[in-house]
Amino acid sequence: MNETVRHASDSPGSPDSTDSPAITQTRLTHATHRLATDLLVDAVDRPSADPGRLAELRDFVVTHLRHHHETEDALLWPRIVAAAPETEHLLHRLSQEHDRLDDALDRLAAVDLTTGDQAAAGADTEPAGHGVGPVRAGLRDDVRPVLREAAVAVRDSVRDHLAHEEPVLFPVLRDRITAAEWEEFAHQVVVTTPPVAGHLMIGFLDEAGTPAEVRSMLADMPGPVQDLVPAMRSRAAEDLRALRGETS
Repeated sequence: MNETVRHASDSPGSPDSTDSPAITQTRLTHATHRLATDLLVDAVDRPSADPGRLAELRDFVVTHLRHHHETEDALLWPRIVAAAPETEHLLHRLSQEHDRLDDALDRLAAVDLTTGDQAAAGADTEPAGHGVGPVRAGLRDDVRPVLREAAVAVRDSVRDHLAHEEPVLFPVLRDRITAAEWEEFAHQVVVTTPPVAGHLMIGFLDEAGTPAEVRSMLADMPGPVQDLVPAMRSRAAEDLRALRGETS
């Protein structure tokens, strides 16, 4: 396991043989956020990183972080407050951090990843199959520092937020949320997850968890999507190697 993965697991939610599905799945989800935001910063600093893959990773980070904290605010926090009313003020603070993270995500999403040639020629781009914007053929010279600044802001916001959230969230999930409540919430999350660069989620989960843990995370995926997992896993492995500058 590489250094990046070890860093992602170095959190209050590190694996434990007695972890409930709620703890395990939350820990793995947070690990994917650490891995993805770390990788985006690292890849922006690597001139050899493929710009199309950078754009796809950026879209993944923006879309999946938004979906995660929106489902927490709308679906999970009310369940927790009902089970543990004394946590309401702490969850309110975490939601305020979600708002600040949204501002950072807005800045990251707004970075224009078109090339100089594309801008001059009227955007000679091809829409990405799973992205929220086109996958670009290259980056203008002035884009890289802007993208890096926005990526660092998101990474640092995620790191700080999870450091605040996990000490509050894990004990409540462990002691106050029932298995049935978590199962209902987790199902709602899965069925509403946007399909943006979904293969990267498979790749990050494979790095963060054991095969059994990953299977538990993917159990609610629709059958047709389950059938695509092997191909998604293969594509993710290739993309992540390329973004890290690793050779096959």
